[in-house]
Amino acid sequence: MNNKSSVRVGIVGVGNIGSAHASAIAEGKIPSLTLTALCDNDEKRADELRRSYPSIPVFENAEKLFASGKVDAVVIATPHYAHPPLAIRAFSYGLHVLTEKPAGVYCGAVREMVDAAKQSGKLFAIMFNQRTNKLFQAAKDLMESGALGEMKRNVWIITNWYRKQAYYDSGAWRASWRGEGGGVLMNQAPHNLDLWQWICGMPCEIYADCGVGRFHEIEVEDEATIFARYPNGATGTFITSTGDYPGTNRLEITGTLGKLVIENKALTFYRLPISERNYCLTAEGTPKLQPEAVVIEDESYQGHHRVLEQFGRAILYGEPLVATGEEGLRELTICNAAYLSAWQNRTVSLPLDDGEYLSELQKKIDGGKAIGKARSTDQSSTEYHPRWNTNW
Repeated sequence: MNNKSSVRVGIVGVGNIGSAHASAIAEGKIPSLTLTALCDNDEKRADELRRSYPSIPVFENAEKLFASGKVDAVVIATPHYAHPPLAIRAFSYGLHVLTEKPAGVYCGAVREMVDAAKQSGKLFAIMFNQRTNKLFQAAKDLMESGALGEMKRNVWIITNWYRKQAYYDSGAWRASWRGEGGGVLMNQAPHNLDLWQWICGMPCEIYADCGVGRFHEIEVEDEATIFARYPNGATGTFITSTGDYPGTNRLEITGTLGKLVIENKALTFYRLPISERNYCLTAEGTPKLQPEAVVIEDESYQGHHRVLEQFGRAILYGEPLVATGEEGLRELTICNAAYLSAWQNRTVSLPLDDGEYLSELQKKIDGGKAIGKARSTDQSSTEYHPRWNTNW
C-alpha cells in the first residue's frame, strides 16, 4: 500500500508510442501516474521534448534519469534489444518497470529481466493492451469456464498488418536482425501471439514457415505461418503478414461443445446442445446449432490508457496488472520457436533451448546488414494510432 495519490513516472524512448504515452499522462488521462521525467538519446528529439514539456526534466541518458530521484517508475519504449538492459538497470535503482512489447528479442534476456524484478521486489509489467478488449476477454472466459469444451482446433488469420516500404525505411533500426530482431512476428504480431496463448494456452510443438522479404526490401520476415500442437492433441494455425491488402483479422476456436468466432468487431459463440464427441458416437441426425453470445465491440475503449492506469494502481494499491512482464516470455517463446523452426526447417518442441536460439540469431545478425542512416525520419505523434489497440 502506498500513501501517494499518484506514481511519478519517466518515459525512456519518446518516439511514436512513447510520445503518445507522454501526452496521455501529461494531460491527466492516467490519474494514477504523473509524468516527471523524459529520456531520449537523440539530441534533436531531446530538444524537441524540452520545448514541448518545458516543466519536465529531459535526459539524454537513461542512467541519469534512473539516478535522478525524480521517478518511482519508468515506461520503456525504445527499440526491442534495449528493453532488457534498461529494465535491469531500472530495477537496480529500485524502480518499477513497464516495458513496451516485446519484452525483448530473445527469451534468455527476458529471463534476466524477470530475475532482476524479483530481486528488486518491484513490479514488472508489459504493454499487452489488447488484453483489455472485451471480445478477447470473453473468448478467454468461454475457454476457462469450459463452455467450449475441450479445444480441438484454432485458426487465427491476422493479415491486416499492412505496411508500405516507407514504413520500413522510416527508422534505421527497423526490419533487420541486428536492429529489430525480426519482422512481423517480432514487431506487429506480439499482441496477437500473446492473445493466442492467453486464450488457447501454450502449445508443446511449433513448426513455422517465414517468408523473408517476400513483399518488401527487408532482411526479416514480412509473412509467417505457424503450425502448433497442444498437449491434448489439438492443433492451431497462426497466419500473419504485412504484405496483404486488404487483410483479415479472424480468430476461430473449435471445441467439443461448440465454436467461437471473433471477426468484424464481434464475437459469436455457437453452442452445441450436447458434446460433439457424445453426439458422434451415440446420436442420429445433425445437431442443431444455437448461435449466441454475440458481443459488439466498443471502439471507444483505450487499451493503452487502461494498462498504464493499472500499472499505477498496482504500485499504489496492490491491484493486479493487466499483464506481468514475466508473461511476455510466453509470447516471445512462440516467436523464437517459430524463427528457429523456419531457420532449421524442423518442428521445435517447447520449452525452447535459449542457448541454441541465441546462437542461431547471432548468425543472422552477423550475416545481415549494418544499421545505417534511415532514408526518412520517424514521425512522433501525441495520439495513439487506432491500429495500436485492435486492428480490425
